[in-house]
Amino acid sequence: MPTSMTIAHLYKLARANKLQQNDELIAFFGWVRTNRNNGSVGFIELNDGTFFKNLQIVYSRDQLDQFENITKFGNGTSIGVIGILRLTPEMKQPFELHLTSCELVGACADDYPLQKKRHGFEFLREIAHLRPRTNTFTAVNRVRSVLSMAIHEFFQGRGFIYVHTPIITGNDAEGAGQVFKVMVDEKKPEAFFGKTGVLTVSGQLHVEPFALTFRNVYTFGPTFRAEYSNTPRHSCEFWMVEPEIAFADLNDDMELIEDCIRFCIEYVFEKCPDEMEFFNAMIDTTLMERLSSLLKAKFKRMTYTEAISRLQQAVTAGHQFENSSISWGMDLQSEHERYLTEKIIKGPLFLTDYPKEIKAFYMRLNDDGKTVAACDLLVPQVGELVGGSQREERFDLLAERMEALGNREGLEWYLDLRKYGGAPHAGFGIGFDRLLMYMTGITNIRDTQPYPRNPGSLKY
Repeated sequence: MPTSMTIAHLYKLARANKLQQNDELIAFFGWVRTNRNNGSVGFIELNDGTFFKNLQIVYSRDQLDQFENITKFGNGTSIGVIGILRLTPEMKQPFELHLTSCELVGACADDYPLQKKRHGFEFLREIAHLRPRTNTFTAVNRVRSVLSMAIHEFFQGRGFIYVHTPIITGNDAEGAGQVFKVMVDEKKPEAFFGKTGVLTVSGQLHVEPFALTFRNVYTFGPTFRAEYSNTPRHSCEFWMVEPEIAFADLNDDMELIEDCIRFCIEYVFEKCPDEMEFFNAMIDTTLMERLSSLLKAKFKRMTYTEAISRLQQAVTAGHQFENSSISWGMDLQSEHERYLTEKIIKGPLFLTDYPKEIKAFYMRLNDDGKTVAACDLLVPQVGELVGGSQREERFDLLAERMEALGNREGLEWYLDLRKYGGAPHAGFGIGFDRLLMYMTGITNIRDTQPYPRNPGSLKY
């Protein structure tokens, strides 16, 4: 009986110098990526889903009665193969399988849209059910899985409690009003819950009570924004990482952000070397250098007020922004953030102390009465990567702010946290899909998500 094996296990043995050549029969199941022959010898690139790289299978007319049938197995065909492993250290691949028998598991129709050529990302978005089979999306989804585990290992390793916050809620955490309503009866949207339910835009408000019980917590799950935006950085459904730490201030928050981002990069480097090499070669040739530079860099800090001054100086000196009307109180655009991090700091930058009018109601008011204890982490080529703040723990000030914005009703429970044993606390949010963009060099958020959700598109 042949030994059943996976391609991942083969590569693991090869990299540990434990792979030995003998005449033992080995069996694999997988999908044909390419199949070519010269009339007497054929070569199949087989992928079994366990590893980024393929297994090369060599088959010969002289040794196989099935030769002609095997040459007809096109891309996408699923097959089972048995063969003898041969080490090939002088070749591009460290080993290959010399085929002794092959069985067809699932035929692939002639109209299979993935052929041996490069397909554009827009075309692949139309076949999201098949694009994971391409090299790029095999790599993207592997890194997505590993990066998810990095998030959990980072926080679990520090003793954080993982909290599952609700998908359906009765409030808009950001106060933006851009929410998806949950309705059983369109004529009576409040009939099911007794009030209108919406899909969550953030798990932050719901995770804060747990921070005031367990001290350090995080939530990591899907969030939704009903925004009519078709930019490469926006999506209607995306995943958020939202930790919350008690007895902590903004400085503690920024230190945690920095540690988290460094950990994630190092973790992916270690677990996905082949995928990262692929991204660096095929997607962004500066990727590895950029990420390695961030690991070595000092994360600098600058106030929003100083940033406005520096941007105004740039305009005076002749720099052209699309929006060159720079004034205190404006919401910075990506071009401004990138200028600060790429031209002025030349590295990662925490921008702090934003005007209270452009930030959420729950952020702690600074002593100047004009700014809040908020931070955004800006990185080269992306701009904002992480946003965080110290939360307002003072009941009176938070209540006053909520009254002014008209969102106190329905959030009385949130104010209770300041009445019943409140404590200074802080937290941040990482858009997971944007973090994946940064880690892979992919420039459109739709290409980091298995099934992207955008206005006018709900095919799946």
